[in-house]
Amino acid sequence: MSIYEEVEFEDLDYDPVSQIYTYPCPCGDKFSISLEELWDGEDIATCPSCTLRIEIIYDEEDLPPLRDDSDDESEGASVEKEEQEEEKKEEVDKGLAAVTKKSLSVR
Repeated sequence: MSIYEEVEFEDLDYDPVSQIYTYPCPCGDKFSISLEELWDGEDIATCPSCTLRIEIIYDEEDLPPLRDDSDDESEGASVEKEEQEEEKKEEVDKGLAAVTKKSLSVR
């Protein structure tokens, strides 16, 4: 297949959350390519709505670092935080129970 246009890396729009680079397509949609694909040496971005493709001109040294699966890390940290909060609640509940028991035994 032929290439519609050569596009400089600096002309692409970047979404750091999804790690996807986009560029407007004449059909109204957007060409897209992931940061991971660029790190893997891929340089062709496709449009999901038409058959056009663009070639991305870039040097690997210009790419931002590829994020590891931070979702897995974040999820693990989130679970750990929830467990810590649950332990704190249990400690507070035990403390309240002890105070209540002491209060009742004084009467």
